[in-house]
Amino acid sequence: MLNSLDFPKRPEDTRIVVAMSGGVDSSVVAGLLARQGYEVIGVTLQLYDHGEATHRKGACCAGQDIHDARRVAATLTIPHYVLDYEQRFKNAVIAPFANAYQQGETPVPCIACNQSVKFVDLMAVARDLGADALATGHYVQSKRGGDGRRQLFRPVDAERDQTYFLFATTQEQLEFLRFPLGGMGKAEVRELAREMGLEIAEKHDSQDICFVPQGKYADIIRKMHPEAVATGEIVHLDGRVLGTHEGIVNYTIGQRKGLGIAAAEPLYVIKLEHKTGRVIVGPREALKTHTVRLRDVNWLGARALAEFTAGNGAPMEVKVRSTRGPQPAVVQMRDEQVYVTLTAGEYGISPGQACVFYADDSSTSEVLGGGFIAEAVPQVFAA
Repeated sequence: MLNSLDFPKRPEDTRIVVAMSGGVDSSVVAGLLARQGYEVIGVTLQLYDHGEATHRKGACCAGQDIHDARRVAATLTIPHYVLDYEQRFKNAVIAPFANAYQQGETPVPCIACNQSVKFVDLMAVARDLGADALATGHYVQSKRGGDGRRQLFRPVDAERDQTYFLFATTQEQLEFLRFPLGGMGKAEVRELAREMGLEIAEKHDSQDICFVPQGKYADIIRKMHPEAVATGEIVHLDGRVLGTHEGIVNYTIGQRKGLGIAAAEPLYVIKLEHKTGRVIVGPREALKTHTVRLRDVNWLGARALAEFTAGNGAPMEVKVRSTRGPQPAVVQMRDEQVYVTLTAGEYGISPGQACVFYADDSSTSEVLGGGFIAEAVPQVFAA
């Protein structure tokens, strides 16, 4: 007989480390597992300066959140540890984030955090503590398939789907991870928090990038790369110089507002040229992109990617930004490079974002992996 986490032993003989951020979701995970009889150990990572985040709403992993995680652990009477990973977080997440923006990309730091600090370092801590698994409060599902491999799926609560941020989870990591909230909705989770008597039951969800005060990411980049705020030209697709800017880090692909120029028609950022320092603008239609090239692809399918996409490629559903649903596409390999062709095209795709693969268009589809967008050439440049 398997227990609720798929281990062939009693819950009380199963040690689980829970990644506790101080939020509602991870707190309920710890409470649920403790209630089911598992030996639960809570671990919280301090990832950046306490002072900057103590009074901020929508943050995680610092200040008030650490105190909240401690209080929850005390309420649940489980052991709890706080580990200082500030330097590791700075090197593995913040520095690459700033570097990517300097290169004209739009990075997704939450993915980098999961790839490094959470699913490498924290997982190593869990193993050192003799845990059978690391459990998190992510809204994704994980199940063992007929071939014995654990597979990743979209959650029951589509509005909370976090698979976009977990596509880079490796097969080895997936075997050690558990996601108890994948089959629940947020309302149910909050009600459980109230039942457990947790003070954080009504706490707001984190919204912003955790280490960016007031959402001003350019301030972070300015500190680490002063050269990235050098002035340059704002140029229309037709070659006209429309004005100047104070650093390409202040712009993202697809941006319309705050361009600092006057024009008779709505203009959007079409391209960022980090080498020349130019911001290229044009009409919305010029943003449309059909094909992207990926780098650092993580494949979770049962068959090898090259085999799966042989011939004319493999039809899949893909997600190219966290706020949009999956859309039909074809994934191909050419000269050992992975290309994704979006059937209907997409507007405003930027290098640095993720492209996540799904087996089909069902609401709880299997996640087959994905990659980071290395190149996204709008049709206006590809023609």
